[in-house]
Amino acid sequence: MAIEVFIRRRFIKEKKEALAPLIVRLRSLALAQPGYISGETLKCIDPAGEDEYLVRSTWRSVEEWKTWLHGDKRTAIQNEIDAIMGEETEYRIYEPLVGGIIPKYAKTE
Repeated sequence: MAIEVFIRRRFIKEKKEALAPLIVRLRSLALAQPGYISGETLKCIDPAGEDEYLVRSTWRSVEEWKTWLHGDKRTAIQNEIDAIMGEETEYRIYEPLVGGIIPKYAKTE
């Protein structure tokens, strides 16, 4: 089952220009990875002035994502990104909620 990975990066506005080419390199490398399906990079606009990027990527499996996550090329670029940002990147992995959310109703007497 496909999974969604959300990657949150806060950045210092003055260092944004140094960050952008590294993110583009990661995206370019990810395109060739086994299991990569799609992705997009978003910039936070609300609240205004929030210096944050959110990357959403879709992978065929958690295992294929983790192979990419821990790969040498990706790790090297990610270390550069974290050094520029001054903090570690945050990752969250989500899977589809099969069947949706089923509400439980209280019994009426």
